[in-house]
Amino acid sequence: MAVNRIRPNTPASAPLPKTKSWKSILTRFVLKSILYFLVGSVIWVTVLKFVPVWFTPFMLVRKVEAIADGRSSKIYSDWTSIDDMSKEAPLSVVASEDQLFPEHWGFDFKAMGNAFQYNLKGKKIRGASTISQQVAKNVFLWQGRSYVRKALEVYFTLLIEVIWGKERILEVYLNVAETGNMTFGYEAAAQRFFQKSSANLTRIEAARIAAVLPSPLRFSIKNPSSYTLRRTQQIARQMRMLGRDYTAKL
Repeated sequence: MAVNRIRPNTPASAPLPKTKSWKSILTRFVLKSILYFLVGSVIWVTVLKFVPVWFTPFMLVRKVEAIADGRSSKIYSDWTSIDDMSKEAPLSVVASEDQLFPEHWGFDFKAMGNAFQYNLKGKKIRGASTISQQVAKNVFLWQGRSYVRKALEVYFTLLIEVIWGKERILEVYLNVAETGNMTFGYEAAAQRFFQKSSANLTRIEAARIAAVLPSPLRFSIKNPSSYTLRRTQQIARQMRMLGRDYTAKL
């Protein structure tokens, strides 16, 4: 008599877990990195809207250069509220560096176009970077020329325009702009070269500080060249034409 043997149920073989490809892992890593960067940068910029910018990457560069050269590496910088400065200080940098500052959103496209045309001819033009761009570059980025750094400069420029607003951008610029050897900001320049507070700067004194901003290691506030003196007078005239109430629209 045949006996029917009952075979135990054999479960179907479970599918093997799919291994993630290196492309998917890399894509996920890149997307997460971008997300963390965006969130982190917004937090960073938001904090600096309220906290004084006491030190910048550019100051660090100058300090390292001084140490490497065997020079004094002391940084002269004294954060001062824009409300505690002479009204001539913000007016001087706007008159000298970026007269469209109250109106644009961080970029002067006409100046950038002119710079591009002149560079094609092998020439250079001053003033293509706005005050906002210079602040973004000095406070958040490293020195150098690359597409990555330029793209980040555009990003941080837009970010500070939206989050900080014009007055804060100008305040930071007046405190971090290089104004002489190891010297940053209008307050430090006023104390070192005029032996007074930035609150007491005259129009000519403020204009002379602005006159050296394009190249503060080449031109001197304390011992001005004939070019610096001519440039000072030009800026003072521009300040007079703009009027002291010009920066009130910020």
